[in-house]
Amino acid sequence: MEIKIVKIVTGETVIGTKVLDYLEDVALIQVIPSSGSIQLAILPYGFPFEEKIGGKISVDKIVYEFEDVPEDIKNKYLEAKSDIKISSTIPGSDLDFNLIK
Repeated sequence: MEIKIVKIVTGETVIGTKVLDYLEDVALIQVIPSSGSIQLAILPYGFPFEEKIGGKISVDKIVYEFEDVPEDIKNKYLEAKSDIKISSTIPGSDLDFNLIK
């Protein structure tokens, strides 16, 4: 599973899982300015008409691919996509679980 952040021909920045010649489970990344910083929102691409992350975008619609996807953004994307909270550790334990390879 290869998670990519890309800019598409519409000018939007999206995140999705790359599969062959398309991105699947596409979500829109929206930048929200706040006092002194910015925040990122990960929304279903079809929001507000769709509540779940899904859909496909062909790679021929991609105009730019970001080199690296930060782990925290990957985790938030996977949480939004699956409704499962991702934790890298179990409280009170020395075990470290890396859920994303």
